Amino acid sequence: MSNPELRPPLPPFTNEAAAQKVRAAEDGWNTRDPQRVALAYTPDSAWRNRSEFITGRQEIVAFLTRKWAKELEYRLIKELWAFSGDRIAVRFAYEWHDDSGNWFRSYGNENWEFDANGLMKRRYANINDLPIAEAQRKFRWPQGRRPDDHPGLSDLGL
Repeated sequence: MSNPELRPPLPPFTNEAAAQKVRAAEDGWNTRDPQRVALAYTPDSAWRNRSEFITGRQEIVAFLTRKWAKELEYRLIKELWAFSGDRIAVRFAYEWHDDSGNWFRSYGNENWEFDANGLMKRRYANINDLPIAEAQRKFRWPQGRRPDDHPGLSDLGL
């Protein structure tokens, strides 16, 4: 029987494993399913997201529920920046609009630390929002997982 608390690839990470972990995180967040996303984190996971401090899966679910109620038509791309042992650094961008139809591209960096089972135990995110016109959007795939042939951040010049 499989262990639901086991999330391969496991540390220590290779370049290939770190890239797989980053894509799995991107795919999870693009579901916009807070319950599903929270399962990738340890039960006592500690986050800093912008100026908010979050601890544990219940707080993660509450945070993501609020986030995706505000950030409509959310689409995210993550890219591996660096890795070592049980840590991964990523850069990301996501596009969304508010309930008034104003579009934004949010840019950021995250530092992640994993436990031996491959669950994320720490997440530190720095994020900046840039207002954009709808015509400036670059993330136009159907809601959900980014297609494999869609350009990544570097390919898009972001």
